[in-house]
Amino acid sequence: MLHSWTLGTIRVTGLVEYHGPTHDPQVLYPDFDRAAFDAVRGTLPPGHYFPAPDRLVVAIRIWLVEDGDRRILIDAGCGNGKSRRTPRMHRLNTLWPEWLAAAGQSFDSITDVVMTHLHGDHVGWNTRADGENWIPTFPNARYHLPKADYDWFRAAHSDGKINDGGSFADSIEPVVAAGLAEFITDQAVVAGCLRVVPAPGHTPGMLTYRVESEGQRGAFCADIFHHVTQILQPEWNTAFCILPDEARRSRAAFLAEAAASETLVMPCHFAGPGAGFIRRKGDGYRFEPAAPNA
Repeated sequence: MLHSWTLGTIRVTGLVEYHGPTHDPQVLYPDFDRAAFDAVRGTLPPGHYFPAPDRLVVAIRIWLVEDGDRRILIDAGCGNGKSRRTPRMHRLNTLWPEWLAAAGQSFDSITDVVMTHLHGDHVGWNTRADGENWIPTFPNARYHLPKADYDWFRAAHSDGKINDGGSFADSIEPVVAAGLAEFITDQAVVAGCLRVVPAPGHTPGMLTYRVESEGQRGAFCADIFHHVTQILQPEWNTAFCILPDEARRSRAAFLAEAAASETLVMPCHFAGPGAGFIRRKGDGYRFEPAAPNA
């Protein structure tokens, strides 16, 4: 549940909010093809799919980056106590704060919260309950939000195009109102060490982030992939991809770059250990989980 890797002088730790065989592949992927899946499912890493319930294993993982005096979170999960339309995300009461403490950090020690995009399962721990109000969870942090996503989600929630139970109102607007938000527009680097790479498609303004230290590379790739299946079948978007064609282009570009650069890939939703390498396999790709080394 607590796995860490080192990239030169940078330490990254995956803090799991929840993890389990939750997703029906036919529902997750509108273009799902059973025969194509059966042809490759034997190559999935252990623990990523269970045939009895026909479910893919999906996690909610928040990445902690420790670099010098920076303590950075990549995304913010679902959060506790939030009203959500998806039952598995509704009014959670997880031990995520205890896992943060186990990693040696606290709400007060976090210096930056950097969001890849603004879906509800990536923003929840931005705030916590204080009586009837939602207040910033990390009072000493700057919250870095993709401006293109902020504008799109603000309009979509206002127009009723998205109704996930209120994530924009309870997890985004309070940090903006508190003056803790910094919008990412054309910055090349945020939080001191994260190189910004646009990856639109899953959401209009989704960003991915690269880190490098002493010649070692890592990539926080957000929801370019929800599951290893999309490395084997890159044309399969999830049902949550807002701009399908752009999502496929972003995925193809990321796969080619990661396979060519020996980059530790750190998605949000993969089963444990949660990180690994993308390798070429014939005309396609495969995923190689990376053993924790810190």
